[in-house]
Amino acid sequence: MAQVTLKGSPIHTNGELPAVGARAPDFKLVTGELKDVSLADWRGKKKILNIVPSLDTNVCATSTRKFNEKAGSLPDTVVLVVSADLPFAMKRFCTTEGLKNVVPLSLMRTKAFAKDYGVLLQDGPLEGITARAVVVVDGDDKVVYRQLVPEIGQEPDYEAALAAARR
Repeated sequence: MAQVTLKGSPIHTNGELPAVGARAPDFKLVTGELKDVSLADWRGKKKILNIVPSLDTNVCATSTRKFNEKAGSLPDTVVLVVSADLPFAMKRFCTTEGLKNVVPLSLMRTKAFAKDYGVLLQDGPLEGITARAVVVVDGDDKVVYRQLVPEIGQEPDYEAALAAARR
C-alpha cells in the first residue's frame, strides 16, 4: 500500500505501481466508442499511461493536454489516458480540446486496472477512483518508468516520463 496526499491529507492506494523491469499487467478498459481494449491492442508500441482521477479537474485536464502536445511527435508511442470518467465524457473532453494524440480510456466496466496497477484509492474523499500516476511501458510490455505523484493536486514529471519513452 502506498500513500499520497490530497491537499496535504493522507490517502492510501491499494498497492504499489508495477516495478520497473516487470511485465505490465494486462487490462480491459473502455474507449469512447464503448469498445473494450487491452494492452495487446498496442503491442510493439511504447505506451505512456497517464493515469488520472478525472478529466473534470484542472490538473488532470492539464496533464492530458501536455502529454498530447509533448508526446504526439514520439515515434511508435501512444498516450493512454486512464480515468474513472465515463467514456462519453472523456471523448467529449478530447474532442472539445482538439486532442488527437491521446487515447482516453475508462474504468467504466471494471476497476481491475486500478487494482492491478496499485492506484485504486482506498480512503479519503476520492475513494474508489485512481491516484495520479504515470507508467511508461516499452514495446515488449515491460515497465520502463513509473511515478506515483505524491500530491494528487500536482502535475506529473513530464520530462522524466518522456525521456523514458524516448529510450
